[in-house]
Amino acid sequence: MKSHRSLSTTRSYQNAILSLLIVAGSLTIAAGITLLFLQSIHHTSEQQFEDLRTQLLRPSQWESVVVHSNGANLTPSVHSCHHHSCFDVYRCGRTHHSHITVYVYPMAHYIDEDEVEINPISKEFLEIVEAVVNSRYYTSDPRDACVFFPTIDMLNENNLRKDMIGRALSGLKYWNEGSNHLLFNFLPGSAPHFVPRLGVERGKALVAGAGFSSHTYRRNFDISLPVFNPAYNDRPITKNTIEDRPWYFVSSQVNIHREYYDELLAQVPQDPMQRDLLLLHLCSESVLQRLQRRDTVASAASGAGNAVTFSKLQYRCRGEQVFPYPQVLEESQFCLVSRGGRLGQAVLYDALRAGCVPVVVADTLVLPLSQVLDWRVASVQLYEDDLPELLTLLKRDVSSDRLRQLQRQVVWLYSRYFSSVGKLAVTALDLLNERVFPLQRRPRHLWIRDPLTLPSDNPLFLPLTAPASEGFTAVVLTYDRLDSLQQVIQTLSRVPSCKKVLVVWNNQKKDPPATLSVGSLPVEVVRPPENRLSNRFFPYNEITTQAILSLDDDINMMTPDELEFGYQVWREFPDRLVGYPSRNVIWSNTSHSWKYDSEWTNEVSMVLTGAAFYHKYWSHVYTTELLPLLRDWVDQHMNCEDIAMNFLVANRTGKAPVKVTPRKKFKCSTCSAGDLSATEAHMLERSGVRGAGGGGGVRGAGSAKSAGDAGGVRGAGGVKGAGGVGSADGAGGVGGPGIGMCAMFGNKVMGLWR
Repeated sequence: MKSHRSLSTTRSYQNAILSLLIVAGSLTIAAGITLLFLQSIHHTSEQQFEDLRTQLLRPSQWESVVVHSNGANLTPSVHSCHHHSCFDVYRCGRTHHSHITVYVYPMAHYIDEDEVEINPISKEFLEIVEAVVNSRYYTSDPRDACVFFPTIDMLNENNLRKDMIGRALSGLKYWNEGSNHLLFNFLPGSAPHFVPRLGVERGKALVAGAGFSSHTYRRNFDISLPVFNPAYNDRPITKNTIEDRPWYFVSSQVNIHREYYDELLAQVPQDPMQRDLLLLHLCSESVLQRLQRRDTVASAASGAGNAVTFSKLQYRCRGEQVFPYPQVLEESQFCLVSRGGRLGQAVLYDALRAGCVPVVVADTLVLPLSQVLDWRVASVQLYEDDLPELLTLLKRDVSSDRLRQLQRQVVWLYSRYFSSVGKLAVTALDLLNERVFPLQRRPRHLWIRDPLTLPSDNPLFLPLTAPASEGFTAVVLTYDRLDSLQQVIQTLSRVPSCKKVLVVWNNQKKDPPATLSVGSLPVEVVRPPENRLSNRFFPYNEITTQAILSLDDDINMMTPDELEFGYQVWREFPDRLVGYPSRNVIWSNTSHSWKYDSEWTNEVSMVLTGAAFYHKYWSHVYTTELLPLLRDWVDQHMNCEDIAMNFLVANRTGKAPVKVTPRKKFKCSTCSAGDLSATEAHMLERSGVRGAGGGGGVRGAGSAKSAGDAGGVRGAGGVKGAGGVGSADGAGGVGGPGIGMCAMFGNKVMGLWR
């Protein structure tokens, strides 16, 4: 019996060991198969990438795809698309990449039933494909793709069989009504209407194209590009400065409207020796024949083996006088860009390449990369109705210094974004990538300025949002208005985030009250030795929080929730000035001076520090690094300390202030008419009277557009926020030579932070 049990136990152990061996073997085989499968996928992916690069070099081996006239149904274009309705951002999230990935369809010849190619592929389109394939965004696996790029050339709508192209798009394997598909187009529309958008039925596909009007451009969806002109790309880029350009303004467009031509003709100087305006047109047939004979003789004399290709577009004429094109643009300071048959014109690209500042006179034209480029730094834009006064406006409003700045920016933008069709394609992908992944979005000023020439980075290495727990210290500057001061402190005691009130008692002839505390809110008093306006920005040891609320003792109209909201806004922008009362600076073309405007309008240039949040770091900078001459001027005149602080912060960070809209106007009901800010001299010092330094003002051509409490502030460099929050306009913030008797601040502070 024992022997039988022992034998049974031995067999059980043997079966268990055998089972374990079988399981281990199965797992080993499964792992091997999985490894082989993964290797095959990797090999296939690599092979596909290599095949596409090889295809670009071997067009004779491209597959022929037949597009039937009764084949795939057309996908009607959705003209109401925007980023959140027609673009599947979730597909980009599923790829597990930190940037967009672009799948390029295989190269192919698309032909009809008669074997006629429906889309001859241009050299420029091949350059776009090559640039995309060689970019960091390319993926060879369509399952890993966020964006799809069809290899169907639609750059020039003049050459398209639009119906067949639309069917070819609908027949693409991953078309899905065009969702997440990117199409390139440089010349939209066809005769006789030249509609400023691609005329191919394309479903939900987004278009990176040129010549959009404000009516056809789908904002935050399409990408605006210039009309690329490859005709002169073999010419070396000029290095002519403004001083090397004898002509002030040149109009070289050959297809300009007759009405516009006549308006320019009326401005041509009678004296032929004057070089204010050069108005050119296409040369006559007799002149062209003479030029062609000359070129033929010159080619034969030089012994050139190939005949020189003659084009009438290589020349422009003024009567019988001939000018080579585009060389004439290299000799001009300003170049006209206006509408012709098409809204978008290649002359914009030619002007950029020639380093000529474009004067854009086309009311509805959407300029290239306008979503990220502020073209006010590299062009002059006028309304079409202003064309009869074009020369007068340019000479009056554009100084020689400003013209040099514009020209330098033109040269930099061209070399950075527009010098090749490949750069244009990759720039379009960069813009799309920032749209899909907003955390990678660059500040606007980095799109329009060379990073090597930028001032030092923002010195405040703060988190994206400042911590809420610390709260803020209210620094209240006062002299002897006790009733108003008590009201301000009473209001501050009901603000949840106010941790302390520091009263700066600026009256050396009268002692402060024994106590100012209200409830549990600590109130401390400091008494500077002298009555100086700059005392409000001194970095007192009593300030223990990062956030400071600078407050006048007459700001008694603010409510606790308004102050708390302002602090929460500052937490989002801890390196900026965040304030309530705002002011606007306007240049008067009549008086040729700056006007300081205190009226409540939708234009914002700065915020006043009588009610503003800022980081305590700026108190240290104002006290220790600002030129003593500036602080002394502020203290002597008891004025302009807020202008100095706005200049300081904006020029140090390159960012504009943020305005928070209160419910009520800032008017002190208990203040006397003799207060500093109520006197006429106060406004004169900040407005039309010029002082040392003169001219200048606020950098940036425009101010923020305020939507008030309803929707915040809208501006080119600003922030559109809920609840009446916004940022003053201008990518570089506030700058320039100054305003009124405070004009010296512009020159001095700008020089200090450059």
